[in-house]
Amino acid sequence: MSEILTIKNLKIHYPIRSGFFNRVTDHVYAVDGVDFMIEKGKTYGLVGESGSGKSTTGKAIVGLEKVTDGAIYYEDQDITNPSIRRKINYNRDVQMIFQDSMSSLNPKKRVLDIIAEPLRNFEKLSVQEEKKRVKELLDIVGMPEDALYKYPHEFSGGQRQRLGVARAVATNPKLIVADEPVSALDLSVQAQVLNFMKRIQEEYGLSYLFISHDLGVVKHMCDNIAIMHKGRFVEIGSREDIYNDPRHIYTKRLLSAIPKIDVRHRDEHKKQRLEVEREYRAHQKDYYDETGRVYDLQKITPTHQVAEKDGGAK
Repeated sequence: MSEILTIKNLKIHYPIRSGFFNRVTDHVYAVDGVDFMIEKGKTYGLVGESGSGKSTTGKAIVGLEKVTDGAIYYEDQDITNPSIRRKINYNRDVQMIFQDSMSSLNPKKRVLDIIAEPLRNFEKLSVQEEKKRVKELLDIVGMPEDALYKYPHEFSGGQRQRLGVARAVATNPKLIVADEPVSALDLSVQAQVLNFMKRIQEEYGLSYLFISHDLGVVKHMCDNIAIMHKGRFVEIGSREDIYNDPRHIYTKRLLSAIPKIDVRHRDEHKKQRLEVEREYRAHQKDYYDETGRVYDLQKITPTHQVAEKDGGAK
C-alpha cells in the first residue's frame, strides 16, 4: 500500500459573528473531523449533497481553504503549513479541476497561455519546448492544435472542461482533485470527459479525488468511496461495499434517489424510496446524536466503515 496523501481529523469551521461588537457567537462546522487516505494510482470518490462539506475538503487539500484543526500529510510533511507547501513544490504535484470551467479559465488569455501557466511556474522551458508541450496536452484531451490561439468563450462547456483537464496534468501531478468536473455537462459530453480522465490516469499513473453528488458517475470512476453528510463521513468503503451493501441510512437515501430508466418497475422503485424514507425517520437516532451530529465511524470489515451508534444500527 503506497499512500500519497493522508488526512487526519480535518476540521474547517467558519465563525459566525453578531452583536454590536461583532463577536464570534457560533461556528459553521463545514468539515468536522474527517480521516482518510489516498493511494497511488487509485480514484477515490467523495459524495454528498450540496453543503455537506465535500468541496471544502477538496479545496483544503489544494490549499484554497484555511484548516481550523487537523493535518494533511503529503510525503510525511504536514502541508497545512503554507511554507511547507512551497518548500516541497506541493502545488506542482497536486492540481485541481474546478466545477465551473468558464470561471476557472482566464477569459483574457489564450489557451496557449492558460495551459502554459503551470509550466512557467514550475519548469524552465524554452518558448518552443513550451509550445510543443501544450500541443501534446491538447492532443491528450482530444483538442485540435488550432485551439492554441483561441479564448475560452470560443469553446463549448465540454471543450472548456477538457482544457481544464489539460492544464491540471501539465506538470505531471501525482494527485488531481476533481470537484464536480462534469456536473454542468450534457450526458454524452460527460462520458467523453470521464473517458479522457481515465485514459490520462492510465498513462500517467495519477490518483484522483473525485468530488460529486452523482452516485452514477462515481460508480463509473471510483475504486473507493466516502459518503459525506453534515461535515462528517457517514460511510466509507469500496465500490462494492457502497453499492451492494449500504449500511448508513443516508447512503441508502442517496442510492434510492438515482434515477431508474426501467419504467416497467416504476411503482416498485417508488415504493422502495418511500420505505427508505420511513426507515430514516424511524431509526435516525441510530445514525445521528441528539444534536444531529453524525456518529463516529465503526469498522464493519477491513474495507467498510459506517457511522453509527455504538453497538450497531438496527
